[in-house]
This record gives sequence, C-alpha cells and structure tokens, in this order.
Amino acid sequence: MALQPSLRPLIIAGSGSAPHTLDVFLDYVCPYSAKLALAIENVLVPLFAEGGKYDGKVKVIFRNQVQPWHASSTWVHEASLAVARVAPQQFWPFSLALFKQQGEYFDIPTSTITPTQVRANLAKLAGDVIGNNLAGDVKELLDLKGSPNGGNAVTDELKYTIKFSRQNGIHVSPTVLWDGLIANEISSSWGEKEWTEFLAAKVAV
Repeated sequence: MALQPSLRPLIIAGSGSAPHTLDVFLDYVCPYSAKLALAIENVLVPLFAEGGKYDGKVKVIFRNQVQPWHASSTWVHEASLAVARVAPQQFWPFSLALFKQQGEYFDIPTSTITPTQVRANLAKLAGDVIGNNLAGDVKELLDLKGSPNGGNAVTDELKYTIKFSRQNGIHVSPTVLWDGLIANEISSSWGEKEWTEFLAAKVAV
C-alpha cells in the first residue's frame, strides 16, 4: 500500500522494504483500537524487528482512522501527525501513550473544554514522551493559523490519511489489511497464539 514520503514514520514495525504489509487502521479514542495497538507492541514488533522471526518479511503501517462521531478524534490524530513531524522516531511511542490515556479524550471529558485546550493538553502529553523541549514545536504545529478556516500545519497530512481511508472503503476501527486486502478474521482480541498462527500461514520464513 502507498505511503507518502512525509508519513514514513507511520511504518511502526519491520523494514520499509519488507515484501508483506500489514495496514492497521486505528482510532486513538477507540477502545478496540487500543487493544490491538497493545498486541502490535507486545507480539508483532518483536517478531518483525531486527533478529526477529519475520525480520525483513513484514512491515506494519499505522493508518490514522479518524472517527468523526467522536469530536476529539480529529484533535488526537492531528497530535500524532505533529509528533511524526517533530520527532519521527517517537510516533509509535506517542501513539501508545495516547492509547493508554485515551479516556482523557473521550466525548464527555472533552465536552467541557475548548478545542484549543485539548490541543494544549495533547502537546503536554507529547512533551512527556518526546521531551518537554519539543512540546512547544508540537503545539505550534497544532495551533490554528492562516485563514479563518485554514486548519493548522498538519491539516494536509490529516487530509491525506482520511482520503486514503475513504478511497479504500475503510469505515470502522480497527480494520486490518494484509497485503492490501481486508483481513476480516483479525480481531482486536487476538493474542500471541492467533497472531502466530496467522503469520505462519501467510509468511514463508
């Protein structure tokens, strides 16, 4: 699957040249996405890393899946894209931090504060992960600027991720593609056993 060069940090596991691709469409405020993200970190990342069983065989691409029925979904995905710009190697650690603290960005907790305050909180969380010296850079990217309806510095990247999902018919999170086709059998409840069996059937070691 395609990935524009500026979004290379979204390759969260494996080598970018690996022949097989696992595209994972996740929303930071989706509990099921959080479960799958933890499985990726605990099960798949070691398998696809250098020296792992599937080293050089499979790459995992994170696909930002904005769910507009959650008002904060846009803001948390903007923050991840800002971190990808400021500290590319920290995109996945920041994503994991977002998933672990996703409850703070659910509908009710964010209903009593402004979007500007939400973005400021996200920049602070980014600082906790990538260093407080870079938190200001993240906040600057998230600040609205330009025309009254012009978005912010990562709006173009956000548009790309949304258009990519739409043109590929991705509607819900999590959705997982294996080599470009939806793998409906993959579940957020999968653990090491299920993933091991899936990879054994799909990848020649």
